[in-house]
Amino acid sequence: MTEQSPVDERPSAVAALFVRHPLWEDALALLFGTALVALGIAFYTHAGLLTGGTVGIAFLANYQAGWSFGLVFCLVNLPFYLLGIWRMGWGFTLRTGCAVLLVSLLAELTPQWVAFAHLSAVYAALFGGAAMGLGLLMLFRHRASLGGVNILALYMQARFGLRAGAVQMAIDASIVLAAVFVVSPDKVLLSVLGAVMLNLVLAINHRADRYVGVS
Repeated sequence: MTEQSPVDERPSAVAALFVRHPLWEDALALLFGTALVALGIAFYTHAGLLTGGTVGIAFLANYQAGWSFGLVFCLVNLPFYLLGIWRMGWGFTLRTGCAVLLVSLLAELTPQWVAFAHLSAVYAALFGGAAMGLGLLMLFRHRASLGGVNILALYMQARFGLRAGAVQMAIDASIVLAAVFVVSPDKVLLSVLGAVMLNLVLAINHRADRYVGVS
């Protein structure tokens, strides 16, 4: 038996990256990923925090006007589907639409399933942000997102090689800082901390040169 050299192993290793996810894996990723995001949203809502992107816009509408988080989240994502179809394709956009609908639904239902007798705002910022980051990571690796800034960040990564997490971190931080007129300064600072945690999860774990998800 001959020993296979590292050079011989390289083609099979590269080919393994492009094995398509079966439909059932994509479905489970959408379900589990959006459930994690909804759990993070429950953390933030209870602590009075917010985050960036279209989720942050939905938070602001909920805090300021009492509008339904799920409804606002669905509506503000509509314009970004055009960018998704144009640059990322119909498959990506359809999976993203399903993810947005699931988050909208689960964000309304999760508070009925999970209640907090006590929740530290710092813990909510850190682990709520981490939960949303992990949920987004699952969606990204199955060629889906939560619309809005997620689509823009993935487009920037695909088009210019910029890390999706780094792009989203910059945009999200700007949105959260703009919320100083809606929530108290301490909540803004904690929200920035949560946004850093969320995007740190993405920046470390989602790189175009390290993982390629095919669905």
